[in-house]
Amino acid sequence: GNPLLVTDKGLKDLDITTYALDLMEAAGLGRAMFSDVDANPTEKNLDAGIIAFRSGGHDGVIAFGGGSALDLGKMIAFQAGQTRPIWDFEDVGDWWTRANPDVIAPIIAVPTTAGTGSEVGRASVITDSVTHVKKIIFHPKVLPTVVICDAELTVGMPQFFTAGTGLDAFAHCVEAYSSPHYHPMSQGIALEGMRLVKEYLPRAYADGTDIEARANMMSAAAMGATAFQKGLGAIHALSHPIGAVYNTHHGTTNAVCMPEVLKMNAPVIAERFDAAAAYLGIEGGFAGFQDFVQEFNDSFKIPHKLSEMGVGNDRIDELTEMALKDPSTGGNPVKMTFENTRALFEAII
Repeated sequence: GNPLLVTDKGLKDLDITTYALDLMEAAGLGRAMFSDVDANPTEKNLDAGIIAFRSGGHDGVIAFGGGSALDLGKMIAFQAGQTRPIWDFEDVGDWWTRANPDVIAPIIAVPTTAGTGSEVGRASVITDSVTHVKKIIFHPKVLPTVVICDAELTVGMPQFFTAGTGLDAFAHCVEAYSSPHYHPMSQGIALEGMRLVKEYLPRAYADGTDIEARANMMSAAAMGATAFQKGLGAIHALSHPIGAVYNTHHGTTNAVCMPEVLKMNAPVIAERFDAAAAYLGIEGGFAGFQDFVQEFNDSFKIPHKLSEMGVGNDRIDELTEMALKDPSTGGNPVKMTFENTRALFEAII
């Protein structure tokens, strides 16, 4: 074997990455690394990664890091052997069948954050650097062959990323639980995922070395991504264009969007969240759950408005159009229109 370890710029010089390369080398697998990965990976990162993969004669990818490194690593393994451009495989209809499945390299995923759940997903998010649109690229064989979830790897995550990635997992669970699509297994996983985040994220945030809390957050992240196989909703439909245009942190952006999206979806999801609140030990049903979400955000110093993260209000119409084109739109329990989507942006910016 001759794998390429794909990680991100922030991780490439850290001890855990050096240790991973040492282990690879000791096993006779070389120590090739690619780390030109942006926080919101683009097709430029992908092209550079494919050049590294081909020129090194690699036969597989070890995707090592947070959601960005996992997403890009998966795409390098997927795309390196294809003859069509990456955008031909966007998650639209059966476009995935355009890909040649026999040339997709095996993927080992090693998450170092507890949030995106990309390690158990069959898709990646790549930002088009020309149009600033986040595109979801899907193929069943992008599901990593082996996943190594070691909570020790997340101990060094700073508070900002612990909160942001943990709240990303929470958003995945909340949106899966809110989804209009019928899937009882997904509901159960989403509900327990919410409970784990509620119980263990405050502990992991307060003490990064709390290994029990870190391990439970790692489980919650994988559960969130398993639950959202039935789709996401308005939180992600808003968050994707904001991240693509303003390069904000994805999980943190989701957290800012959540209270207003819950308010918009209230007529449809209130009854369902009455049950969730009871399970989560939150008094006051859905209204109590809404209060909890705002207090939870505040406890992690999450901004109330996106303007505090550098998002301007001069491109709201453009962001609205982008949100309505996002695949997550279809999974929202209340139908998203230009009017209600624009109103959401006005409320959160």
